[in-house]
Amino acid sequence: MSNRPMTLTVAAAVMALEGTTALLLGGYAGVETVIGRPSDLMSSIAVAAFGLIIGAALLWVGWGMLRSERWARSPGVLTQIFAIPVSITLIQSDQRVIGISLIALAVIGLVTLLSPPTTHALYGDQD
Repeated sequence: MSNRPMTLTVAAAVMALEGTTALLLGGYAGVETVIGRPSDLMSSIAVAAFGLIIGAALLWVGWGMLRSERWARSPGVLTQIFAIPVSITLIQSDQRVIGISLIALAVIGLVTLLSPPTTHALYGDQD
């Protein structure tokens, strides 16, 4: 049985959901680039590659959280912080459902990553 607290498991699930979404969107952009007629081929390739790379990175961070790796906390927290202005932009762009969903995930991610059980699991008693 693992000593991983539920908060770290929830944070890993948030990262996995965000990573899977980014991978799917990157894959969709890639397929559309190949079968469609993009107005700017290089930009379309870059967007697809960015989505795939970011998605894979987020899944890797989530995997690190499942393994209770200390290094995973910082990129996890940064991801959630960066998600907040993206969420606000989506809400202001009439993409309210996506924006509200993303901001909810970001808040859940931040709360679980910064919670005392997560801190204790990753860093122990460092008094």
